[in-house]
Amino acid sequence: MTTETPRRPETPTLDRVAFPSDLRGMSDRELTAVANELRTETISAVSGTGGHLGSSLGVVEITTAIHAVFNTPHDKLIFDVGHQCYPHKILTGRRDRMSTLRQKDGLSGFTKRSESEYDPFGAAHSSTSISAALGFSAARDLGASTGDAIAVIGDGSISAGMAYEAMNNAGSLGKRLFVILNDNEMSIAPPVGAMSTYMSSLYENTPLHALKDIADGFAQNLPAPLRDGALRARALVTGEGAADTTLFEKMGFDYIGPIDGHDMSQLLPVLRAARTRATGPILIHCVTVKGKGYAPAENSADKYHGVAKFDVASGKQAKAISNAPSYTAIFGESLTAEAERDSRVVAVTAAMPDGTGVNKMAKRFPARTFDVGIAEQHGVTFAAGLAAAGMKPFCAIYSTFLQRGYDQVVHDVALQNLPVRFAIDRAGLVGADGATHAGAFDIAYLTNLPNFTVMAASDEAELMHMVATAVAHDSGPIAFRYPRGSGVGVDLPARGVPLEIGKGRVVKEGTKVALLAFGASLQDCLAAAEDLEARGISTTVADARFAKPLDTDLIESLARNHEALITVEQGSGGGFGAHVLEWMSGAGLLDGNAARTRTMTLPDRYIDQASPAQMYEDARLRPEDIAAKVLTTLDVSTANFNKASA
Repeated sequence: MTTETPRRPETPTLDRVAFPSDLRGMSDRELTAVANELRTETISAVSGTGGHLGSSLGVVEITTAIHAVFNTPHDKLIFDVGHQCYPHKILTGRRDRMSTLRQKDGLSGFTKRSESEYDPFGAAHSSTSISAALGFSAARDLGASTGDAIAVIGDGSISAGMAYEAMNNAGSLGKRLFVILNDNEMSIAPPVGAMSTYMSSLYENTPLHALKDIADGFAQNLPAPLRDGALRARALVTGEGAADTTLFEKMGFDYIGPIDGHDMSQLLPVLRAARTRATGPILIHCVTVKGKGYAPAENSADKYHGVAKFDVASGKQAKAISNAPSYTAIFGESLTAEAERDSRVVAVTAAMPDGTGVNKMAKRFPARTFDVGIAEQHGVTFAAGLAAAGMKPFCAIYSTFLQRGYDQVVHDVALQNLPVRFAIDRAGLVGADGATHAGAFDIAYLTNLPNFTVMAASDEAELMHMVATAVAHDSGPIAFRYPRGSGVGVDLPARGVPLEIGKGRVVKEGTKVALLAFGASLQDCLAAAEDLEARGISTTVADARFAKPLDTDLIESLARNHEALITVEQGSGGGFGAHVLEWMSGAGLLDGNAARTRTMTLPDRYIDQASPAQMYEDARLRPEDIAAKVLTTLDVSTANFNKASA
């Protein structure tokens, strides 16, 4: 019995669009048809690859309208965050490659400058679009060959301080700039046709100030529940209601909105009028529905923010099932259990409660759980304030996002030696999200800081112990890192037990070569040891547990009692291995007859999206790579071992 391949949806109008220039000769009715078909095409494409579906469905009409009205790629369309960009990719010559989305050697899940001239600025971290767009606008006014700049920013992204810093600067400079706020916090969609009818008098020659009057009138003439929603949406972003001024207008922006971001009969004339009339910065407030047009996404709690491959008809996702719990789940459960025992334990996260496992803590202790929004800088200093007041804050932020709060980690936490506990999820290579989300640098950027203690969990039981260690550690900042995905299936203790600070453990005893792992690399080192033992090389495997402070007694023992010592970590150069080498050099353990010492880290380059296994193959950090490093370090070839075993 064979399974029939799903038929591609019929998209006759979209089929006429190879590039955005093809949109500019179409009627408004045809552009509406393009948008409808583009939504269907996006759903079909993501069903086969997985990815960020809900956010992309929310900007289908906005993306179509921008490309139809503006002259991209000369005009620069900048998305924020880039996971809204799938419809954009389809319209800009990449439709035939959407089946490679987020896969090895395929399309990135975000905008990427090296991928297309229609991607003028890479975006995978939030709140950068207005700054970048202002940069393009300033370059244009200085004679650069570039046109208008259009930033599409979500309501979550615009909550971050960087967006307001950019708007403040943009208003001060007064340069022509378009910011489109994609507000999908709530729907204000009235009965079919009501907005379109009300806005039918809006034409390209409408003066800019009249657009604001029309938007005001639109909100006032809606039925009561919808009117309240529209006015709330406007007040949310303008500050109206609290004073007689508006926030954006105080910053120097003209504000238009809110308008229905799914109604092409509003979007097209508003964008045309704004493009024709604008002389300075303009913010156009579009209210949208995340997951628009696909019921499983609209009705899902997370609006299908990130999905695996799925069946279009049912919406059922094909997620792999693991017998082992995820590291994220173990952290969330362990943190909640520790909070049961200690009322000073609190949790801080930056718009990622589910992704970090903090949602478990929030359900049990909502008053002791703080989601600060997309504001890592604030989150870190907020946690520092909690610590200074005697609380035990756990600041749970992905490795790649904690980079955004690094100055605060240095100045507000480490310098003051405040006991903030950093729970660093997504450590190492993370798969389909690619280089932008890889947790490659936290070992290096934290171990260089005075006062810090830095740990890494080699399995889920060790993670439980590290949560307990962090709770008990009040003498300064402490961090523990752990990878994305499922644990290794070890037996879990009833509760975590605090570890002795700066002490590792020997997991397997050998005599000839020592593998010293930091974090999740331990499993690869154990697999490599099996290979080496089969070749007659007796191998010790140790779990460092701590990159700072180092277990110098363990390192010295391994160096003095083995012919070779290899450190292995899932992080960049300059991290754990570098600190081991520096200490060994100072202790004279690299002189004379000491063990031949080598380090294995991620390579000094970014690794594009692929499966985690493929990415670690690219990085040469698989068990076979570790075994090969041992062989070359000992000056023994694989061929010689094959002859000996024969």
